[in-house]
Amino acid sequence: MAKDVTYSSYLDLERILGAQHPSSDAHDEMLFIIVHQASELWLKLCLHELTEARAHIMDDRLRPAFKMLARVARAQGQLIQSWDVLSTMTPHDYSTIRPHLGGSSGFQSAQYRMMEFLLGGRKPNMITMHEATPDVAEALREELTRPSIYHETIKLLARRGFDIPAEVLDRPVDAPWTHSPQVEAAWAKIYQDPKEHWDLYELAEKLVDLEYHFQRWRFGHLKTVERIIGFKTGTGGTPGVPYLEGVLKAAFFPELLSVRTAL
Repeated sequence: MAKDVTYSSYLDLERILGAQHPSSDAHDEMLFIIVHQASELWLKLCLHELTEARAHIMDDRLRPAFKMLARVARAQGQLIQSWDVLSTMTPHDYSTIRPHLGGSSGFQSAQYRMMEFLLGGRKPNMITMHEATPDVAEALREELTRPSIYHETIKLLARRGFDIPAEVLDRPVDAPWTHSPQVEAAWAKIYQDPKEHWDLYELAEKLVDLEYHFQRWRFGHLKTVERIIGFKTGTGGTPGVPYLEGVLKAAFFPELLSVRTAL
């Protein structure tokens, strides 16, 4: 019964607080574990909200989607701030735990990859690193069979009467989104007359918020890695800082950025 529920039992704190298993005697390993575990919980919330927001956009019910997208942006703020905590680790601190990490890396986060896929950053070859966990790999493959939240947004623009070519609407859903002049022109009309298209204007700004915060998260990751390990190779075998600098150039919603120059 509900009266038997306690704070601890409802939140399953015994399992959550017992899920930290340091592999060394290094003091800072607890920090490293908790920051990454907390980030995964925030990512779980982001996925929960983005999945539902996409369903509302598909149904042209934008008001509930706005609240969900705003919540994701706030959760992204928590993810960004996590780098401030992790950056208290010095190069020496990290050197005491790095030998115990093996080949594990944040690059292997399936939830981070799923969030990229949901937003439209689709690279099917990235699923390869998750094949060791079949259900995770399958979930990622299934996501690539659905239009991203941005693809659904562009389909909504077409249903609202904007001139979106069929070749844009019928793009393969498993491919990264590439810039379309016609899509940029549609956004330009919305931004030039926001009172006439207020809900689409607000949707655009909510998506820009997500892009902005995602890039801030990537930048925080880059600067934290740079501060702690410099230009060493990452534990997962990635080039580290050079790789992170490269992904900063990738955009989920290219027309929502380029339209600002056109206005």
